[in-house]
Amino acid sequence: MKTLITYSTKTGNTKKVAEAISKAIINSEIMDIADVQNLDYDLIIVGTWIDKGTADAKALKFINGIKDKNTAFFFTLGAYPDSKHAQDCIDNITKLFTDNGNKVLGHYHCQGAIDPKLIEMMRTKFSPDHPHGPNPERIKRWSDASTHPDQNDLDNAYNYFKNFIERF
Repeated sequence: MKTLITYSTKTGNTKKVAEAISKAIINSEIMDIADVQNLDYDLIIVGTWIDKGTADAKALKFINGIKDKNTAFFFTLGAYPDSKHAQDCIDNITKLFTDNGNKVLGHYHCQGAIDPKLIEMMRTKFSPDHPHGPNPERIKRWSDASTHPDQNDLDNAYNYFKNFIERF
């Protein structure tokens, strides 16, 4: 089966996960979204970082170009993986694929370190009572995210897609 693993990354988090997934799928091709030349694959697995509750702009554009394919996706986000925000991201990205007639066969996500420039912007631009401001709960989440994806996240991605490809 001809499989593409492609990703968009800002801080390197999503690339790390893509590399773990590529080890689970023998003979897969892995590349940055910007380097993809065609979509002639049996399975396309797209990785993105989360921006405003969905795929980042580069990944959004790429996903919009995929039509009537077998797909899966993965993402990294600064929020906790078991949060409502993470579930909303799953729903939003699934819809991007299915709106173009694609079959979404699976997905994986984990927490990822937040771009330090973004954290600094939120610290200086927003007050603690703003939804993105630096309150104690948010500062703790930023700190927790700073260590991800960790080896456990990468192992989980590997195992998820190893099992996924055996079922596919």
